[in-house]
Amino acid sequence: MLNFKLPLTPQHFRLGIFIGVICLLGFGYYLEYIEGLEPCPLCITQRFFLFISGCLGLLALLHNPARVGTKIYTTIGSLMAIAGAGFASRQLYLQSLPADQAPACGPSIDFIFQTFPLADALSILLRGDGNCAEVAWRFLGLSIPGWTVITFICLAVAWLLQLRNVHTHN
Repeated sequence: MLNFKLPLTPQHFRLGIFIGVICLLGFGYYLEYIEGLEPCPLCITQRFFLFISGCLGLLALLHNPARVGTKIYTTIGSLMAIAGAGFASRQLYLQSLPADQAPACGPSIDFIFQTFPLADALSILLRGDGNCAEVAWRFLGLSIPGWTVITFICLAVAWLLQLRNVHTHN
């Protein structure tokens, strides 16, 4: 029996994170601009954490840090993924509420940032509103934030797996 082992270095994970995030953000923009789904405040927040995680993946890929740098990138990347999963979980919670208990729908993102002071706009963005409770798309029974939670968990695992071989590949 042949035993093939493909040694995955931290660089492989960083490249995978970067390419995966580009694909996921591209799919999000496809849903927005081609399918006509308007992103809610929590969707925008999740995109932000996804974007930051992808940028960290690219930065770590280009930097190719040694052990300490890998630990720093891994810590920040994992925290971004965990925070993103938290906001996606908040949206899943809002979607699970009965219609009479869901918060009221708020204004558009553009209106929020044009009208409110930055601190208030960010608070609205992070808290979510009734728009976040709407389920506009499903795949295999999961809504977008359900898939996003899975994505962020996979990202956190990909970040943490970089620590597995950091001693042998740097």
